[in-house]
Amino acid sequence: MSRLLEVKDLRVSYGKAEAVRGISFHIDRGEVISLIGANGAGKTSTMKSISGLVKPHSGEVWFHGERIDTIPPYRRVKLGIAHIPEGRNVFDALAVRQNLQIGAYTLSRKADVSRNIETIYKTFPVLAEKSAQMAGTLSGGEQQMLAIGRALMSNPQLLLMDEPSLGLSPIVVKDVARAIQDISAQGVSVVLVEQNALLALRISSRAYVLELGSIVLEGPSRELVNHKTLREAYLGI
Repeated sequence: MSRLLEVKDLRVSYGKAEAVRGISFHIDRGEVISLIGANGAGKTSTMKSISGLVKPHSGEVWFHGERIDTIPPYRRVKLGIAHIPEGRNVFDALAVRQNLQIGAYTLSRKADVSRNIETIYKTFPVLAEKSAQMAGTLSGGEQQMLAIGRALMSNPQLLLMDEPSLGLSPIVVKDVARAIQDISAQGVSVVLVEQNALLALRISSRAYVLELGSIVLEGPSRELVNHKTLREAYLGI
């Protein structure tokens, strides 16, 4: 596989508090990797540094062989990076279709926008059924599907997903997990931040375990799921 994203010695600070302490990792094309850890481990700060919402204190972020940690977020979107933040953040007062159209602001051709919307509707049929419904009236699971669909509208090569299963029922979590696997099968790489460690390990090829801003464990997901320390600390088994 060819290297898509590489994070090198990343450090993120908020005042005197260091949230991310010199971590390094990579993701290849079409791969799903997961970042696992408790609240405050530095997962979200790492994601925001990749998408440009937070400026690193030091370190480097490379995408397609180009250093991007010094360029603004909108340029990263144009390069092919889409970020689905924790909490979904859909536009409540806009219809489902309007939310999707906002995600396509980097596309110049209306035909491309319409084609992408139809693709999203095939992936998430419930969004097609509720195309004209206000996003704020959707269930939590439907809003998560909309957030994923909106991110996919920009034709990303890399999708950053922060806690996609948070607050969802087990049935909807399975639907979201299948969607992530389908997205990966289409060649889109996914960095998945999840407190549901078992879910993350099941759908990712590799995983990195963060504690207090540092990577303390990494490796193939199928091996980490049997790691004694990880099972006790994060899987509860």
